[in-house]
Amino acid sequence: MPPTSRRLRTVLLAAASAGLIAAAPPTPPGSGPLGIGDPLFPTLGNPGYDVLSYDIDLDYGGRNTEPLDAVTVIRARTTEPLDRINLDFARGEVRSVAVNGLAARFTGEDEDLIVTPAARLPAGVPLRITVRHTSDPAQGAGSGGWVRTGDGLALAGQADAAHRVFPCNDHPADKAYFTFRLTTPEQLTAVANGLPTGVSRRGATVTRTFRTEHPMATELAQVSIGTSAVPHRSGPGGLPLRDVVPAADEAVLEPWLSRTPAQMEWMERQVGPYPFETYGLLVADTVTGFELETQTLSLFERRLFTTDPHPEWYVDSVMVHELAHQWFGDSVSPASWSDLWLNEGHASWYEARYAEERGGPTLERRMRDAYTRSDGWRAAGGPPARPAPPTAGQKLDLFRPVVYDGSALVLYALRQEIGEDAFGRLERAWVRGYRDGSATTGDFVRLASREAGRDLSAFLDGWLYGGRTPAMPGHPDWHGTAPKAARPAGGSTAPVHATTGKPA
Repeated sequence: MPPTSRRLRTVLLAAASAGLIAAAPPTPPGSGPLGIGDPLFPTLGNPGYDVLSYDIDLDYGGRNTEPLDAVTVIRARTTEPLDRINLDFARGEVRSVAVNGLAARFTGEDEDLIVTPAARLPAGVPLRITVRHTSDPAQGAGSGGWVRTGDGLALAGQADAAHRVFPCNDHPADKAYFTFRLTTPEQLTAVANGLPTGVSRRGATVTRTFRTEHPMATELAQVSIGTSAVPHRSGPGGLPLRDVVPAADEAVLEPWLSRTPAQMEWMERQVGPYPFETYGLLVADTVTGFELETQTLSLFERRLFTTDPHPEWYVDSVMVHELAHQWFGDSVSPASWSDLWLNEGHASWYEARYAEERGGPTLERRMRDAYTRSDGWRAAGGPPARPAPPTAGQKLDLFRPVVYDGSALVLYALRQEIGEDAFGRLERAWVRGYRDGSATTGDFVRLASREAGRDLSAFLDGWLYGGRTPAMPGHPDWHGTAPKAARPAGGSTAPVHATTGKPA
């Protein structure tokens, strides 16, 4: 089921009560950017409505330096009376906007598209917002949104860049269903999240349609356009798998791609059934400095598999990191960006465990190393569940070691405290209970307490919010290294994974 306005408001209110999102005031008249008050990205998201679905048409002319013609249709429901509708959107020309079939006035300010409907909208009514616009991959290249590849385009929307491709409510607390219609020259291949639902041809162009069967956060949208091969295979229970790779590299990549079914089976043994309708790897001929867990179609750099001098266990574990995100971060999304540790900590946890089984360092060794560094990571970037804001203009600064192995360390401590059986029950209950939704750190603490049969609030408080790392249960001999200096306000740390060297 799509998230209802009641569910969205419940998530936001829960986050506000935890001090993670400021409660948004009633929507004021006039113009200007709005946001839902996320402490890390205060201008992201918009109050007053809940998006149910996006229908996005993109027309690619064949050159990845030129704007795409686009139409985005947003179906939503108002959650309060609205004199205006704010959308997150930048890097495109807006040609027209209609609300419920009537032309609407619009203006842009900062990265908001501000729409004034013909009349004031009461709470609880359906919205159909149609925006005719362009989507420009040449603007701000390298800062998120469109990623230009050797033969076309891909998307990298995390954390705040989906709205640089299409107008949206760009916050993971408001998930929705997506339909993509991708028109390209006939010699190119286009693929998007979800499953294909149709192909049509007109002259020398082909239009392919894809639709998600589960709601998705905007930052997880993926579109690939290029000279691509799309090999297919089956996963656990006959799940349809498809990869998207440069056609010239299909043979050399196949030994890596063929590992996905076994990796999925391993993950299902840990946490339960895969939560979506398909999965696969999008291997792009580009240099981003990261891999990315876009829903049902994770983005990987080509060089990870073809040129980087990494051992086999390392590449395997990076693949599992992005696969684990399909449960942790994609199916269960963060209610605010301060809850990012739930995404990256879990993905790093399963990455580390898989690496151990494939010949990499043991989990205990990796966690002991993380414990040694944890106080320094906290001083540099804040504790796991209360991260310092990213440096202005450097949004990937948010993806620091403390949200990777520093957060996996929280899970290790929790398992040490409550035991493997309770921890295993917790992991399965988490992805089952919050599937297709958004959840907070407070939700996780309450569920952990329920599965352990006792209140864990005091225990987890220091691990999640403390400036210093608590003592590790069962390891009195573990000691941290005193941090050299606290992170100055507005400073930055390298936006890399503690072990892989890449945000993911």
